[in-house]
Amino acid sequence: MTTRRNFLRGCLAGGAAAAAAVVPETACARDTLQRPPEGLGLLYDATLCVGCQACVAACKQVNENPPEFTAMEKLWDTPLDTSGHTFNLIKMYRNGTMETKDAEQNGFSFMKTSCMHCADPSCVSACPVTAMIKDPVTGVVAYDADACIGCRYCVAACPFGIPKYQYDSPTGKIGKCELCRHRHEDGFYSACAEVCPTGATLFGRTEDLLAEAKRRLALKAGDWTNVPRGRLPAKGEKPEDAAKWKGLLDQSYEVRVGNYLQHVYGETEYGGTQVLKLSAVNFEKVGMPNLPPKSSAATSETIQHTLYGGLIMPIAVLAGLTFVARRNVVADDETPKGGK
Repeated sequence: MTTRRNFLRGCLAGGAAAAAAVVPETACARDTLQRPPEGLGLLYDATLCVGCQACVAACKQVNENPPEFTAMEKLWDTPLDTSGHTFNLIKMYRNGTMETKDAEQNGFSFMKTSCMHCADPSCVSACPVTAMIKDPVTGVVAYDADACIGCRYCVAACPFGIPKYQYDSPTGKIGKCELCRHRHEDGFYSACAEVCPTGATLFGRTEDLLAEAKRRLALKAGDWTNVPRGRLPAKGEKPEDAAKWKGLLDQSYEVRVGNYLQHVYGETEYGGTQVLKLSAVNFEKVGMPNLPPKSSAATSETIQHTLYGGLIMPIAVLAGLTFVARRNVVADDETPKGGK
């Protein structure tokens, strides 16, 4: 008689034999994808942020998202985290007496929470119906509600916890920052950067933003420097290129250089992101995960392609089942042991 142990043993034996017969000579591994050269993104500088939440309000307005109340009075929008209706949020780090801004001990700091627009996004890799799409030119990780089936694989896959399911939607829908891509054709960039009064959030080409971030890190803390606000012009940008974006080209002003950690978050994390961050407080303490330089999408797709390339896994499973079935077939003229 077939027991569960014999069945599993037979599946493994048959599967191994079938797999050995069809395994390709080389595994279908892939490297972590890189940011597109013209990719757009944001630079968030926590030392410039004053926690005014203007970016949160602007994001709600341009995306036509409703307020979310967490206080009983319901006087104003008070979300505690990003959600299907809150794509951008400023969180606060607090320690001890909170006397000094951007100090880990007895200090406080802020951190922007929104989509990082990964170079190799797990949400895109995990989506079975291409509802999550990464634009090959701008690099924006976009969402197509018409294609979405509400499986929420993107929610589980994102290491930053960004895509959120709108449980109040009758059709099932995901909400996340899309870098205000719906405004780009009209010459408007990300609303959070457009309204930021201190330039803590800056819009531009990611490569230019990375250069600006490293420029700031090279400065001495306490010195004065000019920082841009709104949109950072691209290196070598021509007037005709600048003309497509509305708003002043030069909104720079003078500030004191912060006591930065010598690290640009997003430069290498998870294969690189198009949203970069600077901080004077440890990134993990302000809520950013400690991630390896390789994306999970590269690892998971390598495994999937290796198993399913050439139908290895289906053939192995079918072979195992066939092996067990044939082994336990009783001929018409035979009587099973213990039978009468």
